[in-house]
Amino acid sequence: MNDQEFESFRLRSIKDFAEEKVEAGAWATEEAQDLAEASYDRYLPEGLNTSGAYIYNLVHPMDGNVGYIWFNITDNRRGKEAFLLDIVVEEAHRGKGYGTETMDALEQAARSLGVDRIGLHVFGHNVRASSLYRKMGYEVTDLTMYKELNR
Repeated sequence: MNDQEFESFRLRSIKDFAEEKVEAGAWATEEAQDLAEASYDRYLPEGLNTSGAYIYNLVHPMDGNVGYIWFNITDNRRGKEAFLLDIVVEEAHRGKGYGTETMDALEQAARSLGVDRIGLHVFGHNVRASSLYRKMGYEVTDLTMYKELNR
């Protein structure tokens, strides 16, 4: 990913993250953009040159750029961990197996980087992503649930 592609990724990813947090009920609409930008500044303080951050376009030989993936690698008490922070397969390219291929590629990249485990977060309302992750062998390690009483 070059600098121009990174800026496009950053703007889109921040917008999507803010919208997801609002939809999940975690943030108010009026604060979401600022909170999302602060989160990105924390996880990508040096932008594309942030140590331990890996951001790639998803490029298919026939379909071209079909999305992107971002993961960070850190060392923690359980070893070296990759954490998937964002993955997008563009709407026009969904249902073609690109999500599965990308998750397979993530595992290969993580292994080559000496990673012991891969973590991720998925919003409860994102059934498509949750299904993909379960199919790929990911297990739920924490689950927060709410019930709205005044609907």
